[in-house]
Amino acid sequence: MRIIAGEFGGRTLRAAKKQSTRPTADRVKEAWMSILQANIAGSRVLDLFAGSGSLGLEALSRGAASVDFVETDRISIDVLRANMSSLGVRTRCRIIPKDAVRFARKLGPAAYDIVFADPPFRTDHAKRLIDAFRQTPFTQILGVEHRASVHLSGDRTETYGDISITFCYPS
Repeated sequence: MRIIAGEFGGRTLRAAKKQSTRPTADRVKEAWMSILQANIAGSRVLDLFAGSGSLGLEALSRGAASVDFVETDRISIDVLRANMSSLGVRTRCRIIPKDAVRFARKLGPAAYDIVFADPPFRTDHAKRLIDAFRQTPFTQILGVEHRASVHLSGDRTETYGDISITFCYPS
């Protein structure tokens, strides 16, 4: 796993060595960043279900001002801390060890500019996040990664093989 472009382009990231972890594939991450590139510079980013931090760190490499990572798994948090340290970005990042859906539900309107979410596929967390966003639009852009076979009520969905990213925007 690596940072694809920007300030840290080509740098390798550590990944949690667990069966339940599914890092975002490079081609999906590149497509996600290409779609959002015009919005990343100077943005406040939230990475929900952060895992190793690959999405948020990629956004930071491409010019995001700051990234908050929400993750509950202790192994993933340790790997995330190591990745932040290796890139020298700890002062621009914050780890929030909370349940991602509950955290998102408590956010106020426009709390972040961009939110990435890569929830476990075997859960209904993707739908619950979009429902929370529809109640309170806590970001300007919400992107949720999910199985392509799952339909989510977003504003735009892009599919890459068996993976889709659904984007939601405030009305």
